[in-house]
Amino acid sequence: MSKSLLEQLPSIVSAGKRQAAQILEQLEGRNRVSLQTRELVIPSKDHGGFNVWGNDGDGSSDELSRLIYGDNLLAMAALLAGDEDTPSLRGKIDLIYIDPPFDSKADYRTKVTLPGTTIDQRPTVLEQFAYSDTWSDGTASYLAMIMPRLVLMRELLSENGSIYVHLDWHVGHYVKLLLDEVFGKQNLRNEIVWAYHGPGSPGMRQYNRKHDTVFWYSKSDSWIFNDDQIREAHSEKTKGNFKTGLAGSGFIADEYALAEGKIPEDWWVMAIAGRYPVDGKKRVGYATEKPWPLIERIIKGSSTEASIVADFFGGSGVFAAVAESLGRRWVTTDLGKPSTMVMRKRLIDIEAKPFLYQAIGDYQVEQARSTLGRSFRVGDLAKVVLDLFGALPLPLEENVNGSLGRLPGSRTLVYADSPSRLTTISTLKRAQGYREVKMGGFDRVVVLGWNFSAGIGQDISDLNDPNLEVLVIPPDLLDRLKKKGADKLASELRFSSLQYLQAEVVARSRNGERESLAVNLLNYVLLSPEAINLDSANRAKLQDVMNTEPLALIEYWAVDPDYDGEVFRSVWQDYRGNTGHDGDELRVVKRAVLDLPRVEGPRTICVRAVDVFGFESEVVVSGMEVQS
Repeated sequence: MSKSLLEQLPSIVSAGKRQAAQILEQLEGRNRVSLQTRELVIPSKDHGGFNVWGNDGDGSSDELSRLIYGDNLLAMAALLAGDEDTPSLRGKIDLIYIDPPFDSKADYRTKVTLPGTTIDQRPTVLEQFAYSDTWSDGTASYLAMIMPRLVLMRELLSENGSIYVHLDWHVGHYVKLLLDEVFGKQNLRNEIVWAYHGPGSPGMRQYNRKHDTVFWYSKSDSWIFNDDQIREAHSEKTKGNFKTGLAGSGFIADEYALAEGKIPEDWWVMAIAGRYPVDGKKRVGYATEKPWPLIERIIKGSSTEASIVADFFGGSGVFAAVAESLGRRWVTTDLGKPSTMVMRKRLIDIEAKPFLYQAIGDYQVEQARSTLGRSFRVGDLAKVVLDLFGALPLPLEENVNGSLGRLPGSRTLVYADSPSRLTTISTLKRAQGYREVKMGGFDRVVVLGWNFSAGIGQDISDLNDPNLEVLVIPPDLLDRLKKKGADKLASELRFSSLQYLQAEVVARSRNGERESLAVNLLNYVLLSPEAINLDSANRAKLQDVMNTEPLALIEYWAVDPDYDGEVFRSVWQDYRGNTGHDGDELRVVKRAVLDLPRVEGPRTICVRAVDVFGFESEVVVSGMEVQS
């Protein structure tokens, strides 16, 4: 007979603590998790004219807010570890709010609206595994997911810090037991009931479930609470009763107390997302989006303008947007690509201060350690990749770190690159060299890569080598291996071609101490549609758009006019839904016109695009000399 959930709780708690302890022990070691900055976003969305940008005001990296794509457990480990650019946030965060998914039957599909059609996209396999891990054993696996994360959140909180955990009837009472264990039941400040209205289902035989629960815990017995920021005005009836009562007692009425208003009760009645005012800044229509006033009350009440605040289940980005509007420095994370795309656009739309868009550095390495053991070698992983691709390893004396194989029955060499480095033009040239010398020479070479350098698509085009093929190793390969094993996985795995962006500088002219720069998008080639989680009907719809209007697949694009080869600094952005230029919600503009400080000599310009499925591509182009 299987154990009940209450019987499983002790082992869930102890396992979660062990997992968190292992992560904390590794913070100082070689294998600590790091964050990779994908973009320094300097919000300046296209308005249909020049976008003016100067050289000042983007701040140092350790002062910027951060939007992080990836597993929040790894993100928190990286924030705790810190790096040479950004110090550890251990004990530095004053407020954490989380709204984790709490419905095992939730539909995580995404509808992608394109010109003339709508595509129904399932979650990426990476996201699916995260969700299935969360609910594989029902509530028990959900609690196993949340427990180590709560321990790491406590480590990130300052001594005056607080955590607000937003849940409903599915798991709320169980998670409270974990919160008592991690933060101490004596540190429960409030169990807040957020009540809202809405229709029920026909034929209901119970009361309408129309409230969520928010558990507020402090880290210690000293916590931030700004009652002056969240007080509400007394009703006229209360004011009258108060004055009458005091007058009869012979005391002068406390007009100051009346003017200050009351501290709200621990039950909050606020409209759901679809009902509170829409002004372009407070709602984006995300399925699980929470009301702006609810988040505003939490941030105002439990942080100051000097605080760092965080949300590790970012969703629609309402927490980051409210924190930004209140002058707080924020950190937010999410595992879903659609979510991070929504958040980045939302923050640009409200003209946020510059912020970092980051991802888990060496994500595949972390997953390899989880799958193959902490002592795995890169060569071990290369052998797995080659085997899944159908390649046989070369003899030891001809092999390089176990990374080379050959396709049976052909003269095709296969090179599996390391997950711990970028595949660059140097990698491609090295592969070409191996093709010529290994085992007497091969006719062609296939390079399998995990992470690619900026402009790799342009590099492949410039090499103009029909006997060189570059394919993408599925980023969720290791998650899938954990679930199915190599034998079952080989038949369904797809190594896709790289997505490819084409752009050009079409004009650069002098205007006093400034200059105008115009960049055009020319073409976008999506990676193999087979690599996207679509059924056959939706794949056919996608193929039609790819053939007729490929640039309609661009969700977001940005320009860095002075690319340094390391950090992409976007100083101009356009995205679907930005109707400030032409009113077209489904297409981005194809030309960027920037007004910039004048630079003598050529500029190195990087253009980055993100398509509607979240795949990124970049192209680096050299700007022409400035014209008088």
